[in-house]
Amino acid sequence: MLESYLKQRKQERGILLMTHIVLGYPDFDQSLKLVEAMVEAGVDLMELQIPFSEPIADGPVILRANQEALLAGSTVERCLELGERVAARFDIPFLFMSYYNVLYRRGVADFAARMKRAGLHGAIVPDLPPEEASDYLAAMANEQLDPIFIFSPNTPDARMAEIARHAGGFVYCVARKGVTGSHTDFSAELDAYLERCRAATELPLAVGFGVKDAGDVAFLAERADIAVVGSQSIRVMEERGVQAVGDFIRGLR
Repeated sequence: MLESYLKQRKQERGILLMTHIVLGYPDFDQSLKLVEAMVEAGVDLMELQIPFSEPIADGPVILRANQEALLAGSTVERCLELGERVAARFDIPFLFMSYYNVLYRRGVADFAARMKRAGLHGAIVPDLPPEEASDYLAAMANEQLDPIFIFSPNTPDARMAEIARHAGGFVYCVARKGVTGSHTDFSAELDAYLERCRAATELPLAVGFGVKDAGDVAFLAERADIAVVGSQSIRVMEERGVQAVGDFIRGLR
């Protein structure tokens, strides 16, 4: 199970790194090379985003990547195929991230079964709250896949406890209100929030939204289990190419 892997891995390596890529951006060949570079650089797990036309949780960098991937011909099936390819090739857990409409249009049970056949470990569906997720939760449980749910700074304690009751693998803790890619002040202001997150669940905590350098990762090392890097790695790729992404990841920890 993903939870056990993460807890054991953290004992061995300290703070873990999860990276995020948009499948098909800038194209599928480059997506594969990006996965290769990140795995070689030592990431511990990876979030593979299936592009969607209205990615409401994503900021301008990932939003643009979604739009360009769709324009370039990215489809759900091609994303599933690449997910299967990298899961078979690399010895780290891969997760799919997308929005509920993608699952709904394909059929939630069919999507979960396809994920299982592809060797994925779970999924992040940011626009699906637990109380509306009965079909999804049943399908994920049937395939022994982990549903990753999300805490945010304005989530009340009671709500965190309810979300945690349905979560599997780990909980994704959004570091601030808003969308991905904007500035986050990694300072003592986060402490109280992450303490509330830790009190709500025994699952590992992943913290994302605004993680951009080694200082951010070092700050999180004493407070969380996983640092999530998304928009910044896309910026590095756009500015300096895929190889530079590997160097960037190696410099984070």
